[in-house]
Amino acid sequence: MALFTDPFREMDRMVNSVLRQAPTAAAMPLDLYRRGESFTAQIDLPGVDPSTIDIDVEDRTLTVRAERKSVSGDDVQWLSHERPTGTFARQLVLGAGLALDRIDADYADGVLTLTIPVAEEAKPRKIHVSHSPRVIEQQEVEQQEAEQREPALAS
Repeated sequence: MALFTDPFREMDRMVNSVLRQAPTAAAMPLDLYRRGESFTAQIDLPGVDPSTIDIDVEDRTLTVRAERKSVSGDDVQWLSHERPTGTFARQLVLGAGLALDRIDADYADGVLTLTIPVAEEAKPRKIHVSHSPRVIEQQEVEQQEAEQREPALAS
C-alpha cells in the first residue's frame, strides 16, 4: 500500500505555522482623531487585564504597554492558538502644543481611550487691533478742516 503526500500541502502548513507565530504590528490597532480642543487615541486591547496597562510620557514620547496572558498548564492541549499573547507596546511621538500633564486614560470594553488636550498657549485666538490716529494724520486732518473753513470765511 502506497502513501501519497502532497508536498504543497505540507509546505503551506509549515508556512502558516511560522507566520502565525511571527509578531504582528497590528497587536495594538489605533485610531487617532481630533475633536475640538483635544486629540483622542483609541487603542484596541481586548482580553488585557487593566492592571497590566502602563502609560508613560517621556520627552514628548507617549508609550503604552499592556500584557495579555496565555492559558498555561500541563493539562492544556491546544487545538488552535491564534490570539497573540505577551507584552505589547505602542509609542506615539507627540507634537508641541499639547498639555502632556492633563492626559486622561480610560479602559472600557477592551478599548483604551486616551484624551490629550491642546495646551492653552497653542489654541488659536484673535488679537484685537486698536487704531489711534498718528500725529501726522491728525495734523493733516486739522489742515484740511482749516482749508474748508477758509473759503467759507472769504465769502
